[in-house]
Amino acid sequence: MKKIVPNREEAFKLFKEYNKSESLIKHALAVEAVMLHFAELFGEEDKEKWGIIGLVHDLDYEMYPDEHCKKVREILTERNWPEDYIRAIESHGWKICTDVEPVERMEKVLYAIDELTGLITATALMRPSKSILDLEVKSVKKKWKQKGFAAGVNREVIEEGAKMLGMELDKLIEETLKGMQKVADVIGLKGEL
Repeated sequence: MKKIVPNREEAFKLFKEYNKSESLIKHALAVEAVMLHFAELFGEEDKEKWGIIGLVHDLDYEMYPDEHCKKVREILTERNWPEDYIRAIESHGWKICTDVEPVERMEKVLYAIDELTGLITATALMRPSKSILDLEVKSVKKKWKQKGFAAGVNREVIEEGAKMLGMELDKLIEETLKGMQKVADVIGLKGEL
């Protein structure tokens, strides 16, 4: 059977079929924006693919939290999605809930930025402006050091992802911020600005 390459609209509809939580939808949109930003940064040809993978990376999270990064294979295989899309999505949970190691650059970016978008969101919401638009790398790094802040964010995964990409942590944070800033309004982080 022929594999179906989904478009953005189909992917978002599918994501919302499995996820109703507003915070998960905003997280998906943030990760999509950052993936698109990195695809642009790296001069990738198929930017839409990067965006779609970012958008649906947590497809199975809300309905199947105990099977996160595993159930997604079943869901997307039934819909004839391409194997590289499925594998990329699975790989973002490497060493957390799956043994699928990120090897392609797109997979490494997703692995590195998924948790980081959470830390950046939490940092922005603590600011007086509640905005990501005036957030700087140094503020994120300050919160990074506070282990009790956004304690659910796995900082080791972010560091490992940065190493995989051959990127300094500050640069990874800076580029992730830029990607998220492009959709500040959509992800609820425009704040008072």
